[in-house]
Amino acid sequence: MKIVLIGIQGAGKSTQGNMLSEALNIPYLSSGHIFREMAKEKTQTGRWLKETLNAGALVPDDLTVKVVTEYLQKPEYAKGFIIDGYPRTLAQAEIFSDGTEKAVFIDVSDKEALWRISGRASDREDETLMAIRKRISLFHELTSEVIEFYRSKGNLIRVDGELDVQGVFNSIVKQLPATA
Repeated sequence: MKIVLIGIQGAGKSTQGNMLSEALNIPYLSSGHIFREMAKEKTQTGRWLKETLNAGALVPDDLTVKVVTEYLQKPEYAKGFIIDGYPRTLAQAEIFSDGTEKAVFIDVSDKEALWRISGRASDREDETLMAIRKRISLFHELTSEVIEFYRSKGNLIRVDGELDVQGVFNSIVKQLPATA
């Protein structure tokens, strides 16, 4: 099964991704994690990624598609995966539409997301208030098209992300195909 998790920063995508990974026995992958790891590299791309992420900006579509597509070629993703943070734009969604079975939109208000992020301990340089607000703004501007893309294909699952963690998980699982 190939599942895409969609939601603003602080929606609980990584929490749900890890829970689903364990329950469905398929690997979980975060595009943000991939880029943060690359940003640690002492290379020109690494430095550029660090600046881009710290500013709250999105990595351009061409680089994002290339990196994620190459990453998903690894053998551990051959039987399926759960990914969050990708696709983030309509262009990425159209390129990535190869077999995505379900897109799960974890719907959380901006206020709730900011509250959650401010309440968690983080040593991430890309979690400044300015960067978070920029990413939330970009989510509304760009990712709403991704949500509509998956809705029009009939494979969008929308869940109330403001339920407790187990409630969100149960809501997702209940809407997945029985073969999951």
